[in-house]
Amino acid sequence: MAAEVPAPAAAVKAAPLLALEPRLQRQFQQKVQRARTKRTEELTPGVVFVGHLPRGLYEPQLREYFGQFGTVTRLRLSRSKKTGASKGYAFMEFESDDVAKIVADTMNNYLFSERLLKCQFIPPEKVHEDLFKDCDKMFRKPSQPAVRRYNRIRSLVEKARMTQRLLRKERLLRKKLAEKGLDYDFPGFVSPKTRTSITALACSSFAECLGQDPTPVCTPAVLERRKAARMDDDTEDDEVTLRLPSASVKNAVQRQKKQPKQRPSMKKQKQT
Repeated sequence: MAAEVPAPAAAVKAAPLLALEPRLQRQFQQKVQRARTKRTEELTPGVVFVGHLPRGLYEPQLREYFGQFGTVTRLRLSRSKKTGASKGYAFMEFESDDVAKIVADTMNNYLFSERLLKCQFIPPEKVHEDLFKDCDKMFRKPSQPAVRRYNRIRSLVEKARMTQRLLRKERLLRKKLAEKGLDYDFPGFVSPKTRTSITALACSSFAECLGQDPTPVCTPAVLERRKAARMDDDTEDDEVTLRLPSASVKNAVQRQKKQPKQRPSMKKQKQT
């Protein structure tokens, strides 16, 4: 006869949290319930403005440093669109507004790398909706900054277009001055008299600008001419003349000299 297999034991229910003192069990359970409900509530995020940032602090460094206060949900570092360098201020959003206020109070006027940080808590109603737009995208340095675009080598066609644009602006300026009744003549760009090819247009306009401008470009030839003119002026001044002050000036100087004060004699004081 087969032995009877014992029925599996029913699942043991986990015992509730017990207080250290039995008489405070009810109050302890209420505190636990309150803590659990508070944890499930949504936290209100807070935004902090951080200014006077030193050089070398970018998104990874800021997130790591300010992460010691709390969770940084979003971060926006202001950068230059032309060079990509930091502008020195950033906006950070923390998970809780209480943490954001603590960061603003603690880090304001904090000396960091020889700079005083300026931190300020931004109220929710003043936070722009597009403040953290595209903040999660990885930053990429601009491939064509403004300096490179400005200093690029231009073709003859582009130089001719620049010349025509400058001449058009000059004509409009002279026209406005004439309409207002101002008779003011100023040195400007000289337009070519004849319409030639694009190459001749660019070269002739550039040569005429250099020739008629009262302030020519400081080329080596111009500098040599200036040095030669200075040397000619020095050679002409061979004689040295001394100018003596007039008699009226000498008399005025002598009058200003103070005469020594005479001390009263002791004999006169004794007689009185």
